[in-house]
Amino acid sequence: MTAVERARRQAVLASRALAASGQGDMIWGHVAVRDPEGRGIWIKAPGWGLEEVRDDRLQLVSFDGEVLAGSGKPHKECPIHLEVLSARSELQCSVHTHARAAVAFASLGTPLLAVSHEGALFGGGDVPRFRETGSLIAGPELGRRLAATIGDAPAALMPKHGLVAAGITVGAAVMHAVLLEQACRTQLDAMAAGHVTVHSDPAEAVAKRALCWPQHQLEAGWRYLLRKSADVNEPPNWKDEDYLP
Repeated sequence: MTAVERARRQAVLASRALAASGQGDMIWGHVAVRDPEGRGIWIKAPGWGLEEVRDDRLQLVSFDGEVLAGSGKPHKECPIHLEVLSARSELQCSVHTHARAAVAFASLGTPLLAVSHEGALFGGGDVPRFRETGSLIAGPELGRRLAATIGDAPAALMPKHGLVAAGITVGAAVMHAVLLEQACRTQLDAMAAGHVTVHSDPAEAVAKRALCWPQHQLEAGWRYLLRKSADVNEPPNWKDEDYLP
């Protein structure tokens, strides 16, 4: 498998893993993998659900927004991925979904607390939030502002819209998106029952982040999502090199 073939394969697997985790929204939402030859990003073509992505439904979109491989026009929100990945050269993957728990939680304007292990991913500080617009990120300038909002955090909320996540590996980016939604969902459940009074303070949250979410744990979660998203009627057709850093 060449480096480009591996990047394409990971774009397919990441899309399916996000769908398996419940982050699908019909044909909306996408994940982008950096092209190893520096040409841009591999991303699903518009019109397909995350669970429907396969190799022949991918596009290679340049950092100028031009489709270099694949058919059709690029996603309107390609600037999310193009600018997030342009801002930090070490990032290999970015994710944007309309995860329901994330959207619901962001509407409350409530700080994300370390109620659970997942909440500790942000070290006891509130998750970054992109508040400039709840509309589409359809141009480079908004994409750059979104990239500045996420900074070096694993993910950010986009109130009235969804979430964005990134990672130094494809597995890390997918897991950051999944863990953010789980943290939002857990706190929503707690708030529905009453006032949240028990959660990790910043010091404990930082310690838990180091213990619970080192790279190898993120990759272990990624492997689980790959197994979960595999067709139960066929042997999985992914191999170690599909998800290892």
